[in-house]
Amino acid sequence: MKSGTYSIDLEFNQILDLVRQLPKKEKIRLSRELEREIIDTKLTALLEAFKTDELDQSTIDNEVEIVRIELYAKSKAK
Repeated sequence: MKSGTYSIDLEFNQILDLVRQLPKKEKIRLSRELEREIIDTKLTALLEAFKTDELDQSTIDNEVEIVRIELYAKSKAK
C-alpha cells in the first residue's frame, strides 16, 4: 500500500471530538507530541531573539575569565 499525504478541512470541535475517541495511551502520546512541538517553537523563537553576529566565542571566553577572576578575588577576601 502506498503512503501519501492527505489533507482534510476540520474545525476545532471536530478534531476535539476525534481526540476524545482515542484511547488514553494515544491521548498521552498526542499530548507529548503537541508539547514537544510547542517547546521547539518557543526555543526557536528564543534563539532567534538572542541571535547576534556581534558576539563571538573569544568575547564570551574573555567575559567568563573576568567573572572567574572576580569570584576568585572575592573568595580570597573572606
